[in-house]
Order: sequence, then structure tokens, then C-alpha cells
Amino acid sequence: MKVGKDTVVSLAYELFDLDGNLIEKTSEPIGYLHGGYQGIFEMVEKSLDGKSVGDAVDVKLDPVEAFGDYNEGLVHLESTDKFPGSVEIGMEFEGHQEEGQAKTIFRVTDVADGKVVVDGNHPLAGLGLLFKCKIQDIRAASAEELSHGHVHGAGGHHH
Repeated sequence: MKVGKDTVVSLAYELFDLDGNLIEKTSEPIGYLHGGYQGIFEMVEKSLDGKSVGDAVDVKLDPVEAFGDYNEGLVHLESTDKFPGSVEIGMEFEGHQEEGQAKTIFRVTDVADGKVVVDGNHPLAGLGLLFKCKIQDIRAASAEELSHGHVHGAGGHHH
């Protein structure tokens, strides 16, 4: 079987920055629904189309093709009294950029003198990346996976 629309593709992958530093590596294969379901970077999906089990691809991603450009407008300085309890670097909070907009996850990047810096950018925003992967398995997606637009794991996925 080849990778194509409405197949479930299992991959082992490594993600590097463009200086060759390893950012992330799978310990177990991950699966995604192939065919425009936004389960993986678009450029990676295009590179995998038509490939077979055992094939490997290396895809260089510009920031816009990965996690987007870094947006200074998503960095805010807030008073610590706007947060519940003690605030520490690395904590995450859900918030809104503008009324009616989707929720954004903000990470605390600094705490000092009663002020908190929160950043709504993805931690890898603004970085070019190298995505290296090898196809472990390919199968036809189930009707339920297709209707939900994502892969269901062993024993089924429960919403």
C-alpha cells in the first residue's frame, strides 16, 4: 500500500533546528490521517504522498511552513495579581487575544518585580526546522476516522 488520501500513516521521526540540534524524537511511531486533515505539516504530507513502508524523507521547513513567524504582538507584560496563586516560568494559561478570537495558550517566560511576561507564540515559532521521518506502517482509514478527521488508536478513540 502507498501513502495516499484517506490512509493512516505511522511514522518514526526526528525534528531538528537548522543548526542540527535535535528538538524532538519519537519513542513510538505516531500516526496521522493523510489527505489534508491538518494532522501533520503540509510540506511533510506532500513529501510522503505516494511513498511506501520503509521509505524515509527529510523535509526542510521554513518558519511559515512549520509553526509560523514569531509575533511580538503575542508577548504581554502583566501584573502578577492577574494570575491565580504563585506564577513560575514555564506555566501555561489559556487566554484570548481579541474578543471573538480563538483561545491562545500563553507561556510564562519571565517573572520579576510583580510582573509576568507571557508569550502566546508556539515555542518553535520563527524557527526553520528539519523533519526527518521513516514510514512504519500504512493502512486504510476507518469510516469513523474519516468522519472525525483524525486517527483513532488501538481500541478506538473516545470523544
